[in-house]
Amino acid sequence: MLRKMMFALVLLALAVTPALAAKTVKIGVMAPMTGSWASEGQEMKQIIELLAAEVNAAGGILGKKVEVVMEDDGGDPRTAALAATRLTTRDVVAVVGNYGSSITEAGQMIFDEEPLVQIANGSTAVRLTEKGLKYFLRTSPRDDEQGRVAAQTLQAKGFKKVAVLHDNTSYAKGLADETMGLLKGMGIDVVFADALTPGERDYSAILTKMKGKGPDAVLFTGYYPEAGLLLKQKKQIGWNVPFIGGDATNNPDLVKIAGKGAAEGFYFLSPPVPQDLPYPKAKKFVADYSAKYGSAPGSIWAVLSGDGFLSIVEAIKGAESTDTEKIAAFLKKKGTKINGLTGPIAFNAKGDRVGEVYKVYKVDASGAFVLQP
Repeated sequence: MLRKMMFALVLLALAVTPALAAKTVKIGVMAPMTGSWASEGQEMKQIIELLAAEVNAAGGILGKKVEVVMEDDGGDPRTAALAATRLTTRDVVAVVGNYGSSITEAGQMIFDEEPLVQIANGSTAVRLTEKGLKYFLRTSPRDDEQGRVAAQTLQAKGFKKVAVLHDNTSYAKGLADETMGLLKGMGIDVVFADALTPGERDYSAILTKMKGKGPDAVLFTGYYPEAGLLLKQKKQIGWNVPFIGGDATNNPDLVKIAGKGAAEGFYFLSPPVPQDLPYPKAKKFVADYSAKYGSAPGSIWAVLSGDGFLSIVEAIKGAESTDTEKIAAFLKKKGTKINGLTGPIAFNAKGDRVGEVYKVYKVDASGAFVLQP
């Protein structure tokens, strides 16, 4: 009898130990802390840590403090897959990130199979939410919406001949294809369509090749490091054609790379940049962030990671549980709206954010991003 009682006590101890050990609610973050997108990753980290401190100051979640668990995806698919695998071993209840569609795609199946809810912040490729994954969501919009705005912008400016340049990533090629498909029906001729290799330092050859096709404008759907170099080198060869970028060019480092003179007049599509967010919650957060870090956040994509964090926090509170099934069900339940930094947040059954958010910006002579009417 004594032996049976001891065995029962051991079983009971094993059953309750994990619950007792979970002294915090761990939320994972996948971000490019190194690599060419490191400025995005740094802001993601700062924003989420500031929000976590606010949540903890208000009492935490379910009576426990929130703990942020960072993993560096390096802005590289192979690194991201390894980082996602590591994160699944660190007792997190959900994941925020990634920045970059191809980076997100490298890990989304890993999280879905675990399973863990993942909310991406800078991943706009259409196919990410067309796979039927149960636990994947995103606070960023989709490329088909952006493609529509890109095509309408090119049409509104009266361009008849357009060059389209991408970088073969999931995001950039997807946006290029979406936009070119729409331009065909608008009477706009795509006179050049090709890809560059990201990470190179000299794009003069492809710029010269585009110039030879005589476009009225160039649509570049890649990321801000390459966009900055293209603008800089376009000026160096004396080519004054207008450039329009996709939302991945929305980063203050673009101006640093290009120089203010070369960046002036560059248009890009994006959700509203942080200083243009009209919501009281956003204004307070930008003020708090500025007070802590010395300047306002520069990237809307990092702010959207904050929205992902807040969505997870509210889902855990609303579901009164850290169970993956209950978190996902709460987030995708029709009628659920979360008060985010970028306004009300709701998700459809696929995990896409509901509502249109894209605006057009222009870089002025001082290097500032100016919202266009």
